[in-house]
Amino acid sequence: MRLKKAYYPTTETPAIRLMLITTGLLFLLLVIGLPVIAVFAEAFRKGFQAYWEGIREENAVAAIRLTLLVAAIAVPLNVVFGVAASWAIAKFEFFGKHFLITFIDLPFSVPPVISGLIYVLLFGAHSVLGAWLIAHDVQIIFAVPGLVLATVFVTFPFVARELIPLMEEQGTEEEEAALLLGASGWQTFRKVTLPNIKWGLLYGVLLCNARAMGEFGAVSVVSGHIKGETTTIPLHVELLYNEYNFVAAFAVASILTILALVTLFLKRLIEMKTSENSC
Repeated sequence: MRLKKAYYPTTETPAIRLMLITTGLLFLLLVIGLPVIAVFAEAFRKGFQAYWEGIREENAVAAIRLTLLVAAIAVPLNVVFGVAASWAIAKFEFFGKHFLITFIDLPFSVPPVISGLIYVLLFGAHSVLGAWLIAHDVQIIFAVPGLVLATVFVTFPFVARELIPLMEEQGTEEEEAALLLGASGWQTFRKVTLPNIKWGLLYGVLLCNARAMGEFGAVSVVSGHIKGETTTIPLHVELLYNEYNFVAAFAVASILTILALVTLFLKRLIEMKTSENSC
């Protein structure tokens, strides 16, 4: 029995395909693989004990706690905004819809450092609101609220941008049927819309959380770099590196690297689950 010849959608020869695949793999190894290897190699250069001391050091622990706190506040806020904005854009027609879509894309076009500077100009000591904030003992810049605001700004497009095309593709037929059968708006969302968007929502939350924990530019401007108080993990890595404490810097940086690898793994699982559901 003769085997069918394998079908390829392109006309390139096997040698050309092998060259293209090899080039791509080598590029990924050079740009992504070697830096990841270098992070862990430098982190463990003086042994596990030095690595562990770099992670459990007081300021490092404070930076990890602050990063988790900021992400724990910013991500749920972005989930609420992203779901609400996606629902409005995909399910309804209203005045200002295109403006809202443009507004959602704004953080993609504004450099993070500029967004942090904007919050300094709005809430800093010499801003229009500065005197009022000082008089009422409210501190936003160089404190946790400023870090949260900056993180929310740079991360709020991720959830909405994942859900808008998904909701638009699904249409409104199922929601309309549920409403005709007597379901309330909340019941329609909980039992019809949410199950249909759950994987896209998880995907957006995953990307939002990864960006929130790894953000540097915006939080760097509003943090004041107060060691042990307003330094997140990326800022703490910078401080350690500037102090020539390379082992501790790479040890703490390995936490973000592990986060990135876990994010890629979960991202792939969600993509596989989404493709299974669409089949």
